[in-house]
Amino acid sequence: MKKSIILLYGIVAYFVFLIAFLYAIGFVGNIIVPKSIDSGAETTMYSSIFINLVLLSVFALQHSIMARPKFKEWFNSIFSQAMERSTYILLSSLALILIYWQWQPITTIVWKTENTILSSIITGIFFLGWIIVLLSTFMINHFELFGLAQIFDNLKNKQTANPKFQTNYLYKIVRHPIMLGFLIAFWATPTMTVGHLLFALVTTIYIFVAVKYLEEKDLKKVIGEKYETYQKKVPMIIPFTKVKK
Repeated sequence: MKKSIILLYGIVAYFVFLIAFLYAIGFVGNIIVPKSIDSGAETTMYSSIFINLVLLSVFALQHSIMARPKFKEWFNSIFSQAMERSTYILLSSLALILIYWQWQPITTIVWKTENTILSSIITGIFFLGWIIVLLSTFMINHFELFGLAQIFDNLKNKQTANPKFQTNYLYKIVRHPIMLGFLIAFWATPTMTVGHLLFALVTTIYIFVAVKYLEEKDLKKVIGEKYETYQKKVPMIIPFTKVKK
């Protein structure tokens, strides 16, 4: 019964993630969804900036704290290890949903592309960013990354093996192609508003800081010399830039 509950929990967490991920495309791109980054009632600029920064901070703190090895150890000492990744995914998705729900639009235009062809190209780049994000998860192990492998292994009384260090496809170009995809998707817009710019700036800063000073530090501890060699050969996020010496 316990294993069946964990299985159901993990499946629900994955579907909440799918909803949050698909909604993110509409939210950032101002397409289809009822509440997007530039829609809704506007308040004062300073109030909107404050609320939006709080929302983004909630996501950043949840995302960073729960990804750390010490938090995982604490979680696994209380709950089933099979639930850890699903819990991380579920709470990350709920933090995103909170952003979608409470985001305060600031629709003052920073730039707007009037040329139809150029606008279509930029929109195409926007979708390319999301495609890179999704494909990059499958270039390692999508089902392990989002907790499904763990819950199914648990159902079969198996211990999920530690993730293998892989440098497939886009991972030969940059060490973190998922983050590259997000950056492309967040910045590629024909119409950039102040609210969208705030979102893009804050998330960009967070991505670079979290990857460089948190995630990469953990990866070096876990993988060791092999990852340090990888760092010296492949740029962190931006393709074809100077790598760490």
